[in-house]
Amino acid sequence: MAFLSEFKRLTSAQRNTFAACFLGWTLDAFDFFLLTVCLKAIAADFHVGIKEVAEAIFFTLVMRPVGALIFGLMAERYGRRPTLIVNIISFSVFELASAFAPSLPIFLLCRALFGIAMGGEWGVGAALALETLPSTGRGFFSGVLQEGYVVGNLLAAALYGLLFSHLHGTGMFTGWRVMFMIGALPALLAFYMQFKIEESPIWLEAEKRRRAEGSQSSAIKFAHFKAYLPSFLFLVVLMTAFNSFSHGTQDLYPTLLEKDHGLASGNVGLIIVIANIGALLGGIICGALSEKFGRKRMIVLSALAAIPMIPLWAWSHTIPMLALGGFLMQFAVQGAFGIIPAHLNELSPGPVRAVFPGFAYQLGNLCSSRNGVFQAALAQRYYGGILTTVMTWTVVLGAIAIAIVTSLGREARGEDWSQAETTASVAEKSLP
Repeated sequence: MAFLSEFKRLTSAQRNTFAACFLGWTLDAFDFFLLTVCLKAIAADFHVGIKEVAEAIFFTLVMRPVGALIFGLMAERYGRRPTLIVNIISFSVFELASAFAPSLPIFLLCRALFGIAMGGEWGVGAALALETLPSTGRGFFSGVLQEGYVVGNLLAAALYGLLFSHLHGTGMFTGWRVMFMIGALPALLAFYMQFKIEESPIWLEAEKRRRAEGSQSSAIKFAHFKAYLPSFLFLVVLMTAFNSFSHGTQDLYPTLLEKDHGLASGNVGLIIVIANIGALLGGIICGALSEKFGRKRMIVLSALAAIPMIPLWAWSHTIPMLALGGFLMQFAVQGAFGIIPAHLNELSPGPVRAVFPGFAYQLGNLCSSRNGVFQAALAQRYYGGILTTVMTWTVVLGAIAIAIVTSLGREARGEDWSQAETTASVAEKSLP
């Protein structure tokens, strides 16, 4: 009922905008996670090991900051809405290109290009959604928006569990390639939805004010970037910890279930779906609670709650216990992450809100982009390819890092952005 009441108080335009941004992030994540559930099949098709194909995760992550910067600058210059449309078309095209890659090097190139498109979506979509919504309840909507990523993961796992074992094509129509072809189709729906949404009212007001004052475009204001540098560097460190934590518990988990526990694709898909239901609930609930208890407190509590879940999540020996562990682990991990869209945007200066959060987010991805390869390499070298111990330490170290870094930052819950924009505009005139 609380969930419905939050949406009922929105206007039709606000609901359409939020739905479109949520769907764009969902489909983006869906396309990314198709890679993680198909790692084993892709490796077999290209006659290489898991480690070699895991490089595709690295290339995707390492290029995301490029996309965050490019599309973020476009969003500041031309608006959030048109930039998001171009972004969604881009990741759809590169997902389809991946399906037709004739060799591993070409596949890695396609994933790098996909990474550029994926990197732009979060920052632009979050700015458009959160600038359109009222400041009250921002934590709740932050949790829902971020869990579009989880819904994408859930859809990828469900598709893998239900369809993959029935795909027996050859050549360019092997199972994983068909999955990637399907992954390119839903983006067309998101593209269609963009025409039903309106531009961010905060961006429109800022653009109107700049034109009236004869000011330069907001994209030029990176000449003042040094004034924001300390805050920016803090956010990069924070997002490095967050992305190591999240990707460290997700990307190789299907492989852990297949190799360490010998589960079939259907059971793997089922466990990942259950885990992502936990993630979805965690993000929404913890995001909503952050409105009452504060962003920092809920992030720290959620992150540390992941540590007691490790025995069920990684060391259980039955499917029900692994499923319960996956549910609880991702409830905690994504409970912390669900607060990030609001927290990151509240900590970011208004004039660069489309660039700042997304660029920091994706630079954090860059700093943690070798995570999957590093985990696989450590497991291969010290544990005969068994991932359980390596992923256990990933959770422990990631949770502690998030708790420490978050505690060092400030609390900006519920900040009024319309007033902040006016203050920032006055402050910028005093900059050299």
